[in-house]
Amino acid sequence: MILSTRKLTLSMLRAIARDATPLELEPSAIANIRRGAETVAAIVAKGEPAYGINTGFGKLAHTHIPREQLEELQRNLVLSHSVGTGPLMSDEVVRLILVLKAVSLAQGMSGVRPLIVESLIALYNARVYPCIPAKGSVGASGDLAPLAHMTAVMLGLGEVRINGKTLSAVEGLHKAGLAPIDLAAKEGLALLNGTQASTALTLSGLFAAEDAFAAAMVAGAMSVDAAMGSDTPFDDRIHQLRGQQGQIDTARIYRDLLATSEIRNSHRVGDEKVQDPYSLRCQPQVMGACLDVMRQSAHILEIEANGVSDNPLVFPDSGDVLSGGNFHAEPVAFAADHLALAIAEIGSLSERRIALLVDPTLSGLPPFLVSESGLNSGFMMAQVTAAALASENKSLAHPASVDSIPTSANQEDHVSMATYAGRRLADMADNTSTIVAIELLAAAQGIDMRGPLKTSPKLQAAHANIRKAVHYYDHDRLFAPDIECARQLVTGTVFRDLVGNLVSAE
Repeated sequence: MILSTRKLTLSMLRAIARDATPLELEPSAIANIRRGAETVAAIVAKGEPAYGINTGFGKLAHTHIPREQLEELQRNLVLSHSVGTGPLMSDEVVRLILVLKAVSLAQGMSGVRPLIVESLIALYNARVYPCIPAKGSVGASGDLAPLAHMTAVMLGLGEVRINGKTLSAVEGLHKAGLAPIDLAAKEGLALLNGTQASTALTLSGLFAAEDAFAAAMVAGAMSVDAAMGSDTPFDDRIHQLRGQQGQIDTARIYRDLLATSEIRNSHRVGDEKVQDPYSLRCQPQVMGACLDVMRQSAHILEIEANGVSDNPLVFPDSGDVLSGGNFHAEPVAFAADHLALAIAEIGSLSERRIALLVDPTLSGLPPFLVSESGLNSGFMMAQVTAAALASENKSLAHPASVDSIPTSANQEDHVSMATYAGRRLADMADNTSTIVAIELLAAAQGIDMRGPLKTSPKLQAAHANIRKAVHYYDHDRLFAPDIECARQLVTGTVFRDLVGNLVSAE
């Protein structure tokens, strides 16, 4: 894959995150990078004060640094800012961070040498991933602590992870065909400043949300058949009258998934139920709203992935060096908070359908979806697990972006909290994926109990994939392994392949 500036798409980012697709920097980018570096070199030669090039940082910006100490200034910046704590970021997130930073610097507006960008890409291609603690950033002035740990590896400091094994940074650099770098003027600041960690965490959350969303669409359709619900609420005429695009699109998918179902056709006439509960009937309205929110967040993240967000910025055409605030990750924080709402609602709606299926008064199925209930508890506690996870997500969905805490002696007096906003999405998506996994098992159980009537061809295919992983629940057995097997299906591609990628199709 050729890495071009301002041309990263969500499908490319997904391939980078999930598949570690090898990358090659577009040759034309080198000239732009050199022009930026030459602009910085000219400023250094003149000795004119320019923030981050020959001054201190943050509250210390008024301090002029002599030319002979500029390399030490950049090294000290990396060392002092490597203060992260907590668990390490996943390989998926680190891959995104490396590439996002390379794309930003490759635009030639950050004043770094080509060596810096080439080193980031070399680490990525060699699958040498800096060990980056997940906690310690407030999302302005950029993701300083996480990106400092990334940069420290380029200096031969810290640790890396290769195939799950932790090695020293020096060993990692050797594996990637690199040697420790001495940073030139501004290079440390350019590497540390920016929203790449927040954006990577949020992109990873988006991709996990896409998987959960697709699986929940299939699970919801299966639950309609398992509960002998109606497909009338998915009629396109209803949704066109409202006009919400996500709602229109999800209703179409539900119609497609349920088309020609024998179970549905068996009760089109003479059904005593006039209307289904909201968790079945209002799926297009809820899931469509989630889809709209996810699409908007995806749009924001794609823009951010292609942007330049360090400070100050170098403009080679004029020779200007301008200090601004592109490092403030408020757009990313908002996108992450919106994704959190969608993820929570996907899980919440799924949990309600599980509760419906295990209740014989609502579903018409055996209590807790098992024969000889009483002797067997069936899906009783699986629904409790789903309820626990749905409630946990309600707390995690509280917006992070409404919080702010001053830092750097009040120089950085308003921050985005985007890093936490993005980081918590992984836990939320995992919770929702598990809820949806339980629903898939429950719905598959209900469909089996409707035999010999069959569900639709597409849902039969989904059912078959579930049964390949987990066999029919005929009596109580150790349940947790079944849930985990189903969760692996949710986080895979089987359901996204079935319904398509509605969020960021390209």
